[in-house]
Amino acid sequence: MQEQHLFEYAVIRVVPQVEREEFLNAGVVLYCAAQKFLQVKFQLDEERLKLFSDRLDIEEIKEYLCAFERICAGEPDGGPIAKLSMPERFRWLTATRSTIVQTSKVHPGFCTNAAEMLAKLFRQMVLPPVTQ
Repeated sequence: MQEQHLFEYAVIRVVPQVEREEFLNAGVVLYCAAQKFLQVKFQLDEERLKLFSDRLDIEEIKEYLCAFERICAGEPDGGPIAKLSMPERFRWLTATRSTIVQTSKVHPGFCTNAAEMLAKLFRQMVLPPVTQ
């Protein structure tokens, strides 16, 4: 049996009008210390997002989501936060904030492969359900 590793994840949400508290799930960020894994997977459904508000700057939202990627990867153009340790980057990304891009509360779990778990959570939490 493969060893199970503790992981933590949060769902990334786009909140077009913060005061209304409506949101659209756009991605998942997952951290697994044992596997030295911190990645994000996102997809912006622009048509669904436009149903919330026609005044959104879609390019700006995409840039915010891309910033999550750069910070997770620790890229030099990710700014000072990208220079932090992996657990510090995850905590910063999942900190409570009142802005157009937010995350859910952090949820724990166990997995054998963090990349596979990220893909599974992304399918469950972000992609539209498959109808048969």
